[in-house]
Amino acid sequence: MGNFSVFNSIIKPGQVQHMMLALCCLGLSGCDALISASNKSNGVIYCSEGNPTSFNPQLDTSGTTVDASSHQIYDRLLDFDPKSGSVIPSLATSWSISTDGLLYTFQLRKDVAFHHTAYFSPSRTFNAEDVIFSFDRWRLPNSAYHGVAGGIYPYADSLGLANLIEKVERVNAYRLEITLKQPQSSFLANLATDFAVIMSKEYADSLEQKNQKENIDRQPVGTGPFKFAHFRQDSFIRYKRHDEYWGENKQTEQLIFDITPSSSLRLAKLITGECDAMALPAHSELDVIRQSKDLILDEKPGLNVGFWAFNTAKPPFDRPGVRRALSLAIDKNALIEAIYFDSAILAKNIVPPTSWAFQSEQKNLNYNPSAAKKLLQENGIEPGFTMNIWAMPVERPYNPNAIKMAELMQSYLQAVGVNVEIVSYEWSTFREKLKQGTHDSVLIGWSADNGDPDNFYRPLLSCGAIKSGTNRAFWCSPEYDELIGQALKYTSIEDRQYFYYKANALIAEQLPLVPIAHASKYQAFRRDLVGFEINPYGGVKLAGVTKN
Repeated sequence: MGNFSVFNSIIKPGQVQHMMLALCCLGLSGCDALISASNKSNGVIYCSEGNPTSFNPQLDTSGTTVDASSHQIYDRLLDFDPKSGSVIPSLATSWSISTDGLLYTFQLRKDVAFHHTAYFSPSRTFNAEDVIFSFDRWRLPNSAYHGVAGGIYPYADSLGLANLIEKVERVNAYRLEITLKQPQSSFLANLATDFAVIMSKEYADSLEQKNQKENIDRQPVGTGPFKFAHFRQDSFIRYKRHDEYWGENKQTEQLIFDITPSSSLRLAKLITGECDAMALPAHSELDVIRQSKDLILDEKPGLNVGFWAFNTAKPPFDRPGVRRALSLAIDKNALIEAIYFDSAILAKNIVPPTSWAFQSEQKNLNYNPSAAKKLLQENGIEPGFTMNIWAMPVERPYNPNAIKMAELMQSYLQAVGVNVEIVSYEWSTFREKLKQGTHDSVLIGWSADNGDPDNFYRPLLSCGAIKSGTNRAFWCSPEYDELIGQALKYTSIEDRQYFYYKANALIAEQLPLVPIAHASKYQAFRRDLVGFEINPYGGVKLAGVTKN
């Protein structure tokens, strides 16, 4: 138990149990469920970092929501092979594409059961109607469910998928056709992402008849390996095994998300065995995990980027010269050394080195405070100018400590005559306020959901992604949109690279955001957990994970 020495100032070895029991007595914790499950060999407990905003990943790009819903409750038409990244069958067993690239025909899997829950009993299995309903919800404003949760579908909106699709039509119960308005090389990959989940039309119809449409996102029904049982805010989510699941994976009887915002407390619970796996281990805790004989730390290169985005819709950040001056004032190498603990590399592009759109020859903007001062003066920014940096309140692989990073940047900017106010809110409030565009700049990032570079270029910086809320820089460049749009008209990597390299050059010239780091992705779990692997293309997958 020598590993607890790191936590002596934070939490003592016996404190976790005492804290949980005390909370139980106060009726403030879901520990009754957690303790009963932890005493059984048929349950897996995953220490998650927060509450999902809903149980529908169509509505949110937050990893917390995706982890709690996408791969546990739902399936998609397609999935990704975790090793090769290629698109593989899921609810669609096969597909074909017309020679003009506009018509996609999908053969659907038969005998796929929806969840039987306390609140819904399906009378039929999955068919084409469920795909049409699920897609029509986010793509058609006149769909009965489009506006149920506000009518915003960030991922689909940021990629312009609704405008891309001409129609989705049923050929028969198990054959479906999707017609596009123009060819798009990333279309199949987008159908395999965390957000392209398939829901039950029969369930939706029953809720509409009861005037309870909002329950579709609160009490979900899918075809995935687990079915939703109960959610207690700030405490736990309980799932039960979907006994009629079509997949090959053998599921544990129970799955529980133990909601534990503190990383040190998540790790303490992992060490004591109160959790079998944990979300987002802090970079400062990685050595503790590596040294424990009872724990395993899995690591893979991350498809992510942490960045500093300027609100280009607000003066003076609408001027490239000002953005460049502020960028020159920051020592990115020092930020990486202080924040990432050797678990990230310096970012040159918005795509990581594992992407074929990455340009190794791209010049980095080197730390040069003298040049920063001169450029600020040339752009009319006098000493004493004040701006804010919004810093995420949560840990993410692409930025494990945004507030500390903001504090370091505050010192760098003060040295060139710029005063910085650091702003942060609770995570859901933070993200909502960002959409309103009141920030001057923000430290945030992006984790891609597939290996196609389009998954970075469009959500982060396209004009359409401003409305959806993923373009934090509020930067709209018709030239940029034209380049990334042209890249999607070709299928060969060489042809697409030509346009993405031009887009990289435009980003480097205009600097709507400053790429800082590409970080490794980590997963920590107990040694007796079997089948738990990092999903490189999206949220956590607990299907097939069992305990010895």
